[in-house]
Amino acid sequence: MDLLKAVVILVVGFVLLIKGADFFVEGSSAVAKKLRVPSIIVGLTIVALGTSLPELAVSVTASIAGSNAIAISNVVGSNLFNLLVVCGACTLFMPLSINKSTLKQDFPLSIICAVMLLVMGYIGMAVGRLDAGILLIIFITYISILVMQALKARKGSTQSDEENEKKDIPVWLCIVYIVGGIAAIKFGGDFVVDGAKEIAKQFGMSENLIGLTIVAVGTSLPELVTSVVASRKDEIDMALGNVLGSNIFNVLFILGTAGVISPMAFIMENVVDIAILIVVSVLVYVFGWTKQRVEKKEGVIMIGIYVAYMVYACIR
Repeated sequence: MDLLKAVVILVVGFVLLIKGADFFVEGSSAVAKKLRVPSIIVGLTIVALGTSLPELAVSVTASIAGSNAIAISNVVGSNLFNLLVVCGACTLFMPLSINKSTLKQDFPLSIICAVMLLVMGYIGMAVGRLDAGILLIIFITYISILVMQALKARKGSTQSDEENEKKDIPVWLCIVYIVGGIAAIKFGGDFVVDGAKEIAKQFGMSENLIGLTIVAVGTSLPELVTSVVASRKDEIDMALGNVLGSNIFNVLFILGTAGVISPMAFIMENVVDIAILIVVSVLVYVFGWTKQRVEKKEGVIMIGIYVAYMVYACIR
């Protein structure tokens, strides 16, 4: 496979991933709206899962292919991009408000997930099937709690959404969107892994670096687009919920699934990258805790940190 063909395959893969995730989110969100699920819950669950499907497709495909360096670096790189660039970009439109429940529950959990991954990976320099199973159990528990919260919120909801039902997507079209989106994501994941591996080989780049940069940014584009659009529409809860939910899903569900399929070996670069993720997560958490919002100047700092990290990742 020559370089041009590899680039074309990579680009086609990204297009399939992004459009597939877009269709999946569109269909799933329409179903959630019919069930009167609050926007923060939609952001933390359906939208987060939909925008994390590219990472899932890439990481699972890489795990099956034995390219676990891409699986781990894709998740860590995506989480860094989500936290620093996606949140930072949202603040350019308006301050990113954070409610107390998010500061007390979801944000700390995203940090705990990163710490758990660091500890699991550092002990034995691998995430084995037992470790992956623990991640999946925590993921199931987390989802169960969110579902219970959604059911409780639904009981307290009013019938005011009925006036919007005429604008809802028909059920049959929701199914088409969801099924078609999943199919596009599956094939997109295959193309991205194949193209990324070939590009890494052509340029002599490590799979870890290609996963942290090209693949991580490419698979995080759905989070960026979804959160920025939500922010511009003043759906701040959905914008932040999408980022935090995606980061939690990436560690617990994606690496849990990939690890069950094939144990993932760690390298010291993974340890350093996860440590950086923990530090910047705490930093952004402090930004949010001080005024219960992340302002524009802090968002610019976050984007600057990501640029500096990318330079470091490329030259190390």
